[in-house]
Parts: sequence; structure tokens; C-alpha cells
Amino acid sequence: MKFRWETEFKETEIGEIPKDWEVSKAIEHIEFIRGIEPGSKFYKNFGKYKFIRVGNLSGERNEEVFIDIEVENEKIANKDDILISFDGTVGIVKMGLEGVFSSGIRKIKVKEQSQKKLNYKFLYWFFKSTLKNQIFGFSDEKTTIAHAGDSIPHLKIFLSPLSEQSRIAQVLSYFDDLIENKKKQNEILEKTAMAIFKNWFIDFEPFKDQEFVYNEELGKEIPKGWEVKRLGEVAEIIKGVSYNTPDISSNSEGEVFITLNNFLRGGGFKSEYSYYIGTRAKENHIVKNGDLIIALTDMTPLAQVVGAPAIVILPYGYEKGIISLDCAKIKLNNDYLKFYIYLYLKYTQEENSTFAGGVNVLHLKLDLFKANKFILIPPPSILQHFHSLVEPLFQKIIINQKQIMTLKKVRDTLLPLLVFGKLRIEEL
Repeated sequence: MKFRWETEFKETEIGEIPKDWEVSKAIEHIEFIRGIEPGSKFYKNFGKYKFIRVGNLSGERNEEVFIDIEVENEKIANKDDILISFDGTVGIVKMGLEGVFSSGIRKIKVKEQSQKKLNYKFLYWFFKSTLKNQIFGFSDEKTTIAHAGDSIPHLKIFLSPLSEQSRIAQVLSYFDDLIENKKKQNEILEKTAMAIFKNWFIDFEPFKDQEFVYNEELGKEIPKGWEVKRLGEVAEIIKGVSYNTPDISSNSEGEVFITLNNFLRGGGFKSEYSYYIGTRAKENHIVKNGDLIIALTDMTPLAQVVGAPAIVILPYGYEKGIISLDCAKIKLNNDYLKFYIYLYLKYTQEENSTFAGGVNVLHLKLDLFKANKFILIPPPSILQHFHSLVEPLFQKIIINQKQIMTLKKVRDTLLPLLVFGKLRIEEL
């Protein structure tokens, strides 16, 4: 792989580019195909087509809906299509989704006469790097959701040598492939840990030969000699710090701030960080790598976040973080309980959510939860054996997640350098 720094540039409407590159209107080379809006009355739990909404592009929606109506082929996306949001969260660029897409989304299609001028994957990276600035900068007035689509005739693209576009796309996609492989590893590792948990503590497969007794709190038979305790008997639940908007920064200054945004629906940790620059945080609001936390509030329609657990993963270079009032740290009285309780709470997240109240925003009723959430506690020898099996899996998940963050940082650093031709790839 051979790189060189470019030294000769020319100024364009969207930034400096190498002298041998050109700028052109996107609509001269690309079709922006608008999706459909059938209306929520046509949404189904199962159907012919998955329906892709703007929230599916931004990650704000995990739930799937389907439609059964007749649709033109051009309104159907496959995994190799570029989709762009021009409604809701504007400027999201995504590939890898399949289904019919909504009217707030455009599918990118290169016109036949330009297919020898543009590398499709390069367009994906180009729009990832420039689209938001172009949308919000196409006029002197502040662009709003209502007229974000009006920016399309004003969008520009770079016409660089096709071979160079291909090399740029290959290098950036290489990082994405590594990231995706790490994510898949983590999914497999966590599913393995959950499979062991269910086999041992839900189905009791290794203990079938033991005597079982009925437990009223859990409403089922459990191995004789095993205990059932209230969550409040095995753990202290410590709420995070209250905060105002000025206490939060998107730049990496202050302490890493762990909020509701760090929880995956159903449980698990999402590595998207903000930073706390306030002054109200105390010692008991501090979390470290590997700490167990739980979500206390929820605004999702199916209550998939409240009561969901997560294992904290901090970015490289940070030894501690601060948790917000929307979540709490679970401090256990036995170290061997951590991954067991995490999996137990994740497996029973739907039940956990029943301890929450509220109309538009759900809040976990902590006292009720601690007193009435019953936990099956196996004998110490079994708990220790289980811990010895799953701890290496979770340690590997943490290592992988940190590597994902590093890969993303390198990729995102390279992205504008390559797309704007500051750093030229001469050969791979």
C-alpha cells in the first residue's frame, strides 16, 4: 500500500480538492429515488416486505414493521444500496438494509451514463463525509426537516479518477469489515454466555438428577438447596448524578458520561459517549470498566430499555466514567454474581419493565424493584464454576469493543483525508 500527501489544491464550493479532481452537481450523475409512505394502518408484524423508516437508519428504532402492499421495484432496497435520510434525523447515510423504504429516505442510483465515472462504494463514503454539511449549508437560511429534500439539486460530488475512487473505498471498507467481524464475534460470545446461563439456570439441564422443590416467589420448581433472594438482598443499587444540558459536552473533555443512550434495547452496552463537565458528581457516581449498570428510565414504545442491564466499557485512555440519573450502578455483595446477575436481568428484562411507571416516560420504581424482583441464587460452588466459564467470554467482548472503538477512530480520521484527496492512495 502506497500513500502520498497531496500538495497542490484548488478551492471548490465544498472544500479544497486536488487540482486534477473535478466537482459536479450530484443530480447530473445520480438519481435520488424517494420512498413511499403507506401510513401506519398498513404496518404489520409480519408481511411481504420489511418497511425501512428513518429511525432504522439512525439506530433510533430497533423494532421491525412489515407491509403487504404492491410496491415498484425501485422503492425496494437491497443490502448493497445506499440509503440517505432527508426527514427526521437528516443526513444519515446507510448501507446493509433490505426492504421498502419510507418517503423520508432516498435511494442512490448512479445514472447509466456515469457508471464509468463513479465508484458506488466511494459515493457511500463521500456522502458519509460531506452530506450533512452540504444539506445544512446549501442556503443562507437554516435548513429544517421540512425542506431538507430541497438541498438535493444543490448537492455536489467529486469526480476523481475511477481507480482512485476504488482504492479509497477499499481502504475505508477494510476498516468497516474488521469492525463488523468484531461485532459478530461479540454477538456470538454473548449468545454463548446466555446459552450456558439458560441451560444451567432456566432449563437446569446439568442438575436434572437432583431433587426439585416448588418455589412460590419464582412460581416454578428449582433444585433443592438453592436460594431465592430479593435483588435488594444481594445488591446495592446506586443512582447516577442529575445534570443539566451545560454539564454535557460532545467533545472528549471531562469524564466519560454514561447515559440512557449507552443501553441497547433488551440489555447490553452501546459505545456512544458524551462527556460530563459538571461539578455535582460524587464518588458513588463513578463507574469503571466492567461495572454492572441498569437503565432506570425509558421512552421506547415497547419498554425495551427500562430495567435493561449493561456492562460498562470505557474508551481507551479512560479509567473511570460518571453515570447519569437515568441509570444506576449495581454493586453486588459477591464478585461471582456479576455476570450471572447481568444475564439474569437481561433474560428477564421484560419482567423488569413491569416495575416501571409513567405515561410518556417510564421510570423504574427502585424500592419496589429491589423488594420484589426475586433472583435465583445457586450454591457458591456452582456460581463460581459458571463464573469461570463466562468471565473469559465477557473479557473478550470488552477487548473487542475497545478494538472496535480504535478502528472507528482510525477510519474516521482517514475518511476526510482520503475523500478530499489530502492523502492520496497511489497503490494497494
